[in-house]
Amino acid sequence: MVTHRLIGQRVTDGERVGVLTAVDRRWTDPAQPREGKRITEPMAFVRPVGGGVEWTAPPSALRVV
Repeated sequence: MVTHRLIGQRVTDGERVGVLTAVDRRWTDPAQPREGKRITEPMAFVRPVGGGVEWTAPPSALRVV
């Protein structure tokens, strides 16, 4: 599992490789409706090596390359 201490390191989810840019331990999906109970969960933000669209993944699904 990656943590905020690894920001700037290359990580992989097994298919893609990117640079870890942030880890939010209490991330809430902004697309969830505000009504009812919103779920918070840990989320990592990764920038693809060589450019492209940033992607997200649970920190537990990533490992350092």
